[in-house]
Amino acid sequence: MANNSIKQIIVCGAGTMGSGIAQLAATAGFKVIHFDLSKQMLEKSAKSIEQSLQKFLAKGKLSIEEFNNAIANITYTDRIDDCRGELIIEAIIEKKEAKIGLFNQLFNLNGSNLIIATNTSSISIDAIASSIAFPAQLVGLHFFNPAPLMRLVEIIKGEATNPAIIKQMVDIALMMQKTPVICKDSPGFIVNRVARPYYLETMYMVQKGIITVEQADAVLEAAGFKMGPFKLMDLIGLDINYSVSSIVWEDLGKPERLKPSEIQKAKIDQGALGIKTKKGFYQYN
Repeated sequence: MANNSIKQIIVCGAGTMGSGIAQLAATAGFKVIHFDLSKQMLEKSAKSIEQSLQKFLAKGKLSIEEFNNAIANITYTDRIDDCRGELIIEAIIEKKEAKIGLFNQLFNLNGSNLIIATNTSSISIDAIASSIAFPAQLVGLHFFNPAPLMRLVEIIKGEATNPAIIKQMVDIALMMQKTPVICKDSPGFIVNRVARPYYLETMYMVQKGIITVEQADAVLEAAGFKMGPFKLMDLIGLDINYSVSSIVWEDLGKPERLKPSEIQKAKIDQGALGIKTKKGFYQYN
């Protein structure tokens, strides 16, 4: 059984990942302050979390008591002054400058003992740490979408990260019934680094007319992958997936084999971002 002194978690960002992380933390018994500047996003998150928990309840994976406790554990706020505590998990937009600005605000509010765990999927922990007030207090805590279902959590250690914080993050991941894997800061960390060819090579084959989107997904799912690359990109969001590809490509010196896909960029320019816009590589109702 994991040991942990932290009882409350502040989750910043009410998008898909932030909502999933807030749900996880609340289900694990933590009190959660769920923050976003948009009241509309918070309302959407609250509805999404309740619907997700209802599904767990219907499948017998939660008792009615656990369901009610999880709902009661979450407080929603659009006031940054409410973000006071020991641990903040950040899941806002995947832009370094936005994260740095938020983190320095949060340090000003909470002081030097605050732990900030960023859910970034690809931005360098060291690059962020170099521009914040207390770099030793920053750690990567990368969940995968959908966070309530995916077992793996990457815990990323920057050069300055306090080793004691790594241990705390392992304990928290275990309390959330996740499988934590510790890695050093590097482009794409582990999963997103390894996964680039899964997406990029299949998009290259589609671009060359070698295979269709549907054929690629069908073949790879038949080979044992739970989701084909195009269905998975639609789930993640084409804009997010493209951003990860771009960061990994640039950080590794722009190798041709990892160059971001033109067909993915074209979809993004058209506003076809996947499930969240009802249109990506597939159409959704």
